[in-house]
Amino acid sequence: MSASGRTCFKRGGDGAITVDILVQPRASRAQIGPLHDGRVKIAVTSPPVDGEANAAVIELVADALGVSKSAVQVVAGLSSRRKTLKISGITVTQLEELVT
Repeated sequence: MSASGRTCFKRGGDGAITVDILVQPRASRAQIGPLHDGRVKIAVTSPPVDGEANAAVIELVADALGVSKSAVQVVAGLSSRRKTLKISGITVTQLEELVT
């Protein structure tokens, strides 16, 4: 992964990783990646209504990484396409492998 891609992943003091994402709601299929403008692009089929897209992002990321949904939180950008996720119980390497 390029150096610019790694900047969207940050390890916090609590061991969790924060990742900057760009959400594409109402996509034809759900998928994670590639990088877009320094953020991980995440496409979900759910509409951006009543938190449905946020819930779909959490479920997709949790399933892909093999962690519980409670380990994935939207910590910034609840009503924006540009969001920051906080993910517990994974390594940066696991996240990089998922995106590439």
